[in-house]
Amino acid sequence: MKKSRHTADYQRMCRLLAQLRDEAGLTQAQVANQLGVPQSFVSKYESGTRRLDIVELRRIIDVLGVMPGTFLHQLDPSWLQSE
Repeated sequence: MKKSRHTADYQRMCRLLAQLRDEAGLTQAQVANQLGVPQSFVSKYESGTRRLDIVELRRIIDVLGVMPGTFLHQLDPSWLQSE
């Protein structure tokens, strides 16, 4: 079985985080500074070589100015459909 950071879903999330950072007009260094981490942290999660936990993900989307529900909807619109 593939490790989860190498799945298509995980790679899609990494691409979305990079896209949202670009849309926010922020560099990797600026995001890293706001998170209090090295720039390589941002580079590694955007490239998929570093796995994020849910707490880290929440901090990142906060810095990007994105609401969690919006992020989930952009990642996979079917997640938030009403039943």
